[in-house]
Amino acid sequence: MAAFYVLACLALACVIWAVVTAIRIADFLDKRGLKTPFPFWGFYIFRNMGRYKEVTIQETGKVGPMYFQYVIPINAALLLTLAALSIRFL
Repeated sequence: MAAFYVLACLALACVIWAVVTAIRIADFLDKRGLKTPFPFWGFYIFRNMGRYKEVTIQETGKVGPMYFQYVIPINAALLLTLAALSIRFL
């Protein structure tokens, strides 16, 4: 049972990390004139990710670091959640 809580806490930490990064990406895009309406940040996460990738590639020639700071923890949260649920119900 302790492993379940450890994995669940790690998954929650990854989700928080991804949400903070999504907010930082929206702020990054706002500074470059690509506004995201505040109430719709949750709906525009994937649009903002694509825009962020395009903007950073145009500016620096490679994908910006916040792109991977969102993609990696959100996928880790999915895997950790699946692992926690499999431990809980097996």
